[in-house]
Amino acid sequence: MDKATSINGVPIRLNAERWMHIIVGHPEIENYYGAILQTIEWPETIYAGNRGELLAVCSLPGSNDKKVVVVYKEVSVDDGFVITAYLSNKPGELQKRTILWQRPN
Repeated sequence: MDKATSINGVPIRLNAERWMHIIVGHPEIENYYGAILQTIEWPETIYAGNRGELLAVCSLPGSNDKKVVVVYKEVSVDDGFVITAYLSNKPGELQKRTILWQRPN
């Protein structure tokens, strides 16, 4: 199990079960395990989810239009977990959501 620290300082767990869930549902992201952890730690934008989850988004390295989207939950100040992750090239998908945090330029 690996952990990444969110911008709120919360350790976010990515365990083997969640990783298998992610790559079965979104096989295109299988080669981007490191990008998932990096997106949690240094996102470009964080959006509010519909049920208390957070969506960390970052541009996919080497791509002009794809984004890594990591959906995670901060359960407490010292624990959180990844729900899922996927690649997206649909900018309108996230624009309807509330921006909670954005990386300064």
